[in-house]
This record gives sequence, C-alpha cells and structure tokens, in this order.
Amino acid sequence: MSLQRVQEYLKKYDLDKNILEFPVSSATVREAAIALKCQEDEIAKSIALLIDKQPILIVTSGNQKIDNAKYKKKFHTKAKMIVANEVENLIGHKVGGVFPFGINSNVLVYLDISLKKYKYVYPACGSSNSAIKLSIKQLEETANYVEWVDVCKPF
Repeated sequence: MSLQRVQEYLKKYDLDKNILEFPVSSATVREAAIALKCQEDEIAKSIALLIDKQPILIVTSGNQKIDNAKYKKKFHTKAKMIVANEVENLIGHKVGGVFPFGINSNVLVYLDISLKKYKYVYPACGSSNSAIKLSIKQLEETANYVEWVDVCKPF
C-alpha cells in the first residue's frame, strides 16, 4: 500500500514511472546500495524522530549518523528515534521504505546538508524493495521539506 501511495504522490511531478523495484531487499542502506550498484553514502536515508509528540523525518546521506550536540542545538531537545513498530502509524511508511513521499500530513521533513555533495541521491519509495534516483533539485521539489539542516556527524 505504501508504494502505491508514493506512486500517486510522485505522479504530480511526473516521476512515478521512475520508481525502481528490485527482486531483492533495499530496506537497509547497504542493501539499497547493492541493489542500485552505488555507494552507500548516495542513499538518501530517512531517520524518523519525535520532538515531543511531533513526528519528523531527517533525510541524510546513507552513512550519516545524528550528531546529538548539533541536533540539540537545532531542535532544543535530545534526539528521540521513533520505535520501529510505531513508524508506519506515525510517518505513513514501514521501516525500510520510509521517505517523505506520501507521508502523513503532520510529519515535518528536514534535509541534512550531507546530501548536498551529491548530484543524485536514491531515496526509498515506500516499500522494502524500491527506490528512485533524484537530483538534489528534484529532491527539494518533491520532499515538501521545512529547511536544510546540519545535524549529522562529519565522516
């Protein structure tokens, strides 16, 4: 169901036909990089967090981790991951297919600057075996994001 939601969402950008589906899992950064034959840091990873009761997604480069000090400085609270079994209810996609296409309307999306060093990135598309290749401009146009942030550890 989630993949169909993403397809419907991307239709308005004429990108629904660009969704790639794989015969293998692309649920983790490593699996997605193998399926796509790209580097792990080119995967656009979505991290689902809560600020009080507000669900947010931070989309980062695949190998990035949240830097707690940077996160706290930006959001004025400690980073709190959404428990895996609550992600689908709060975000709109199951773990392994999360990305800000076709998500619940109350979810705030932030793009981490770690993505800006790539011409193209590969976010998931709502299932554990799908992705799409997007330029950074396309990502900005489709992600309905609040702002670019710098909340990850340098690597």
